Amino acid sequence: MAADRGLPPDGLTGRKASFDVADATVFLLDARGRVESWPAAAGRLLGHSAATAVGRPAAELLAPDDAARVPVLAAECRERGGWSGLLSALRDDGGVTGILAQVVRVTDGEGRLHWLVLAAEAPPAHGWEMGREVLERIVTASPVGMAIVDTDLRCVWANPALEQYGGGPTAERIGRRLGELQPRLDTAALEAQMRRVLQTGEPVTGYEHTGRVAADPYHDRAQTMSFVRLDDPEGRPMGLCYTVVDVTEHYRSRRQMALLDRAGEYIGRTLDVLQTAQDLADVAVPELADFVTVDLLDSVIRGEEPQPGPLSDADTVLLRRAGQQSLRPGVPEAVIEVGGLAGYHAWTPPIRALAGGGSWRAGRLAPGSAAWAEAPNGRHVQFEELGLHTVMVIPIRARGITMGVASFFRSQGDQPFTDDDLRLAEEFVARAAVCMDNARRYTRERESALVLQRSLLPQAVPEQDAVCVASAYRPANELGDVGGDWFDVLALSGARVALVVGDVTGHGIDAVATMGRLRTAVQTLAALDLRPEELLGHLDDVVGRVVREEKSRRARSGALGSSCLYAVYDPIDRRCTMASAGHPVPAVIAPDHTVTFVDLPVGPRLGVGGLPFESHEFEVPEGSVLALYTDGLESGSPSGPGEPHGEERLRQTLAAPAPTLDALCSHVIDALVSVRPQDDVALLLARTRVLDPERRALRDLPADPAIVAEARAAATGQLERWGLDELVFTTELVVSELVTNALRHATEPIQLRLILGRTLICEVADGSSASPYLRHPRTTDESGRGLFIVSQFADRWGTRYTTTGKVIWTEQALPGRDAAS
Repeated sequence: MAADRGLPPDGLTGRKASFDVADATVFLLDARGRVESWPAAAGRLLGHSAATAVGRPAAELLAPDDAARVPVLAAECRERGGWSGLLSALRDDGGVTGILAQVVRVTDGEGRLHWLVLAAEAPPAHGWEMGREVLERIVTASPVGMAIVDTDLRCVWANPALEQYGGGPTAERIGRRLGELQPRLDTAALEAQMRRVLQTGEPVTGYEHTGRVAADPYHDRAQTMSFVRLDDPEGRPMGLCYTVVDVTEHYRSRRQMALLDRAGEYIGRTLDVLQTAQDLADVAVPELADFVTVDLLDSVIRGEEPQPGPLSDADTVLLRRAGQQSLRPGVPEAVIEVGGLAGYHAWTPPIRALAGGGSWRAGRLAPGSAAWAEAPNGRHVQFEELGLHTVMVIPIRARGITMGVASFFRSQGDQPFTDDDLRLAEEFVARAAVCMDNARRYTRERESALVLQRSLLPQAVPEQDAVCVASAYRPANELGDVGGDWFDVLALSGARVALVVGDVTGHGIDAVATMGRLRTAVQTLAALDLRPEELLGHLDDVVGRVVREEKSRRARSGALGSSCLYAVYDPIDRRCTMASAGHPVPAVIAPDHTVTFVDLPVGPRLGVGGLPFESHEFEVPEGSVLALYTDGLESGSPSGPGEPHGEERLRQTLAAPAPTLDALCSHVIDALVSVRPQDDVALLLARTRVLDPERRALRDLPADPAIVAEARAAATGQLERWGLDELVFTTELVVSELVTNALRHATEPIQLRLILGRTLICEVADGSSASPYLRHPRTTDESGRGLFIVSQFADRWGTRYTTTGKVIWTEQALPGRDAAS
């Protein structure tokens, strides 16, 4: 056994001291060199009782000179896996005993390091040898499996402890190789290690491998092995000694922890119920099972709270297949596709687990048993046909709510699921259930936010003659990123239209609610027919009040720093006036597909304060497209290397020809925004129209009371030419009252304008900024009934101010049409 390797040479002969004593003992040190076990033989040899030796560092049992060598000897043990040589032991009575010691590195079933010390009384000065019988008596009693093989790797000796791993008794091992004794192991890898040690002489310790041993053919076992070359006195290799320690329990614990760590890393990365279910199946294969299915209640996938009920009372319970994975490509075991409905009979284990909340395990599926999930085509499939032989069913529960079931199957080999596997699966599913419940609750909250957000966006574009509109809105991917992007199209007086796009600072429910408040404020201010810069000024005041309200409640305001773009287009003179409060400037797509960005002065964001807002007015060719958008459009989808980005990329995308405005809108969103963007994106496209000159009439009126009759006559003639004889009487009254008011209370210039659009519009402009108001005159009053009469005959009326005065306007529904349409 070459127990004399490393011993000092004999002083007389120069030969190495050999190991041969009758009174030998074995004791154990821990990884730090402290005594762990101390048999009676050690006490007799070294003169210490177990009470005084156990727990002490081994260095304290040595003479001072040898104690000083311990750090060097420990380093050699760690480097070579052991040491042997002569030492001087210090006895309790102060005497010194020379010993021959051999230190071997070993590991226990939990993989912990220990040092096995073989000690015997030192030989006399003339030399001594340790006989084979003494060595065999020592190693035979060792609990560590040990064997010696020759240079052909055939067994020449083995101790009884090795029989626990199978392969027959010691006598049957002699002359046979490891592959013949343990055919289920990866003997090619083991023998490769042995040959390397024989060739290099370098020992290998702690080599771990797994497989089925003959003593336990139905379960994987794990062992750690160490290999040491044995040399003859001339240093030539005679063979190899290897030790075996079973570390299956430690291996399984480590594997379970690794699986749980992997589950914690991969499951729950997204707040999507279906993806979380699929992650559960993906992580479980192949470490835990060969085929996994995850079925959930439909209400869970929709984000709703699962409703408890008597599931077992129904003949068939439908569950949604949320995820599945197999060791075999294509998941051939699947009867139901992901997303499909799996029909389970009430007596099946998945429904019993779903209803009762308890797990279920079958070590062996009964031959001929049918698969629980019914195929959509009604075909009956057997587990045997699918190659499945053992199963575990685990309910997916979180916060006391059962959301579905996870089923684990094995198809490879013949190893059944054990109770340990069931406990691991329960821990595994419990962790996934928490993530799944978080995803379910997130789905519900995000749906609530999106429903609120969509309800606050325009549901339909009002009928008007100024523009043809297409719009698109793509919400953010995550709940925290659902923002307050919004747009609006508002019909104004005089056949004009207002186009609005805004972006509330912040994300979440608060941003959506603030967006609703700002949109309502814009609609209210737009009804006053304010110029764009004036409207943004009033909207800035609204945001300031919102910020102050939030501060009074010590809450963070989401309105501060919001942006808004307000544009007014007039189809009569083809003029567009717009102003921006910190919002990206819009683009104009000419009829020839040339794209330009409006040279618009961008004012401060709402609520920030600073300079006043400025408007910009420009002429728009007929058939041009005004493109208003939020900032997420420019940064929604990253461009590749060498590709344009930002404004230039948007320009190229908008210039693409499209058959319809809706098609162009879809193209822009798909090209510039990812399917799951990080920020909300709103896009509003408006193709401009021009009102036919034949559908409008303008007449300048002098400041002469006699002109009232001429104005009535002119209006009557124009309505007759338009074929609106039914509106002649009411229009005469409206024109008469409005012109009379202008003559009495206003200044020149005075104009009468009639516009035939979706309604009949009558406008009287004057040079005064005095605001008329409606009042209810008393019976004795001689005046003040003009606007009251107008309000009775017109469907809508109002006043808007211009740079030179004001315009009083009315709208009347055309015959056969509702003014509200």
